[in-house]
Amino acid sequence: MSTGALVTRTIGSLRDNRPFRLFWFSNLFFFGGVWTQTLVLGWLAYETTHSDFLVAVFTAVRLAPLLLGPFAGAFADRHNRVRLLIIAASWALVAVSAVATLASLGRASYWVLVLGGFAIGLAQSPSQPARASLVLDLVGRQNLSNANALNSMALNMTQVIGPAVGGLMINGLGAPAALWVSTFWYAISLVMLLPLREYGRVVGEHTGSAIRMVTSGLREIARNRLATTVLLITLAANTLVWPIAQSFMPVFAQESLGLDAAGLGWLLTCAGVGGLTGSLVIAWLGDFRFKGGMFIVGTAAWGTLWSVFGLSHNRIASFVLMAGIGVLSAAFGVLQTTLLLMTTDESLHGRALGVQELAIGIMPVASLALGAFAEHYGVDVTTFVSALLLVVLVAALAIWTPALLRYGGNHHNHGTERTTVTP
Repeated sequence: MSTGALVTRTIGSLRDNRPFRLFWFSNLFFFGGVWTQTLVLGWLAYETTHSDFLVAVFTAVRLAPLLLGPFAGAFADRHNRVRLLIIAASWALVAVSAVATLASLGRASYWVLVLGGFAIGLAQSPSQPARASLVLDLVGRQNLSNANALNSMALNMTQVIGPAVGGLMINGLGAPAALWVSTFWYAISLVMLLPLREYGRVVGEHTGSAIRMVTSGLREIARNRLATTVLLITLAANTLVWPIAQSFMPVFAQESLGLDAAGLGWLLTCAGVGGLTGSLVIAWLGDFRFKGGMFIVGTAAWGTLWSVFGLSHNRIASFVLMAGIGVLSAAFGVLQTTLLLMTTDESLHGRALGVQELAIGIMPVASLALGAFAEHYGVDVTTFVSALLLVVLVAALAIWTPALLRYGGNHHNHGTERTTVTP
């Protein structure tokens, strides 16, 4: 296959679909803002307190809006998804501007950072069911894996650029300047969403209460073994490993590796380069077979590399390991959403993704528990033990639902592969 054909196949959804192209660029700038402010606020929280536990408290509060996932999913199923994303981008713009202003005035105390992180989280987390389900609306089932991989590629591109820029700006211009960069990125994201207003639609007619929609959706999802297994793996990953990536990277940088803010930025950039590479591979594969198998094996290998990273005190080895972690994170990050959309009915997409957000929402509680553990035993031992537990749980869930290892979700066998599997 020629280079041109390879590129054309990889970026198919971007090249052929103008609405998705606008959406993709909006995501690019939205997550650019997310990564920059995540690094800056986390660094400020640690610099202010020098406490592993208080950094975990900050992260828990910032991620607490994830617990709204099922209700956010119900909103995504009964309201215009583009309109919800416009509201979320507007709120993010206002929230980050407020924190940047206070930081510029020297008034960004620890509790200001905590409150600011919560406000920003309200813009990011509850919008995710609408953001993820809109992809299928724009590109269709056959292009879903490619489009989700391209979205993950956008996320990883911002992870490459955002932390590096944030770290360099903290060292060169100070944290307030880095927060103003986030504000600028959120503004561009909002502008890119505005032309998509005509593509917003409501899937189905839902006249019941949000609570009734959530409970009925949970019952239907619970009867689907494939979707349930995907969600349980998501829950395990967000209990055992993602809190470490979200909370403790400043601690690893300073205590284990002796890095400054710029070094932390480059460490996270390595993860972004790896994630970008992994996402490009999945985008190139397109509507490939054994999506479920790649999801399970990739997640287990990802956990294995995290366990090794936890014990590493060598800078070069840690940077290499972080790049490998990024590559394997694509198998988990891209395919968890793709598989959920493929194994559930269209009328349930928002709520299924809302349950996914709830599974991700365990992170605040898990961050506190892991933070307390790390305070006594260190982040290296905590990471090693936690990541190995993830590998064991993924293996157990693969044994419980072997059909997921073979699942491809190809549209020609959609009707049989998505059949509900009962214990």
